[in-house]
Amino acid sequence: MVAGINEVNVGRWLNDNIDGFTSPYSYSLIAGGRSNLTYKVTDSAGRHVVLRRPPLGHVLATAHDMAREHRIVSAIGSSSVPVPRTLGICTDLSVNDAPFYVMSFVEGVVLDSPTKGETLQTPLRRVASDHLIDVLADLHSLNVDDIGLGDLAKRTGYIERQVKRWTTQWENSKTRDLSAIDEVARILANNIPPQQGVVVTHGDYRFGNCLTDIATGQIVAVLDWELCTLGDPLADLGYIGVYWTDNGHPLLREVDPSGIEGFPKYAELVQRYADKTGRDVSNVGYYRAFSSWRLAIISEGVFARFTKGAMGDTDQDTAVMKASTEVLAESALQAVREMS
Repeated sequence: MVAGINEVNVGRWLNDNIDGFTSPYSYSLIAGGRSNLTYKVTDSAGRHVVLRRPPLGHVLATAHDMAREHRIVSAIGSSSVPVPRTLGICTDLSVNDAPFYVMSFVEGVVLDSPTKGETLQTPLRRVASDHLIDVLADLHSLNVDDIGLGDLAKRTGYIERQVKRWTTQWENSKTRDLSAIDEVARILANNIPPQQGVVVTHGDYRFGNCLTDIATGQIVAVLDWELCTLGDPLADLGYIGVYWTDNGHPLLREVDPSGIEGFPKYAELVQRYADKTGRDVSNVGYYRAFSSWRLAIISEGVFARFTKGAMGDTDQDTAVMKASTEVLAESALQAVREMS
């Protein structure tokens, strides 16, 4: 038995709802943890699909809304932005105790470490980086009404709402005072830039949430749309900068391939985005600071839950979690001080 899958019920649902897919089925977990769970499903003929469901034991359905995520991936799939093809959704809780949806299986590699980055031939590392930006530019060029996502969220005031939300979240989850968090919050709130249009923002856009064809360096699918909303396009661009390491510099995040030979500098990515979109990127440092600050607060929330025993996992190194919040906070502070 695979945790999170009622094999009898799900198998029956797959037979009834996924054309050309035949039982018996096997299931293997691709990605788990505190995010949505992703399973590879293999049918009797060796064909594959992917099933997504909320984390086990999660009670806040709105935080892991399968119908919303299915809607977003389906809408994006009508464009040139590469995503898996949605095949069906089940909201009947009697089937698997939680909603789930099924999408096509896409072959590719998740470049979520320098080691994974080394699977790309050196010349293809720039190709992949350029395409990462080109896909983001394509996403941000979509007309939200034309693809049916115009009512996904409020269209304006994205950064202002986010700064307020995460400031409150910090007050509710912090385990200690960190002056860097407070200083960055004040600077962000006092310097909110005008929003450059209304676009579909991914919310967690980076190599680690994409599938890359390592033979060509092309992004073949963008994954993990659970944080997607309508908002400020530069938020996604700044977010990449939190993870990106220029070659020769200390590694910023171990879950990104950049930093090794062949990957361009972050400034080159920013310029490519500007060239592709025509948007003013001169204040991208603000969005980089905001993204690092937000991640610091998220990290503190996870740390707080572990220290209170709410996560039920005693094998985690809480000292590393605590330090991660501090590193991200200092990175955010440095970024706001560097803002032009």
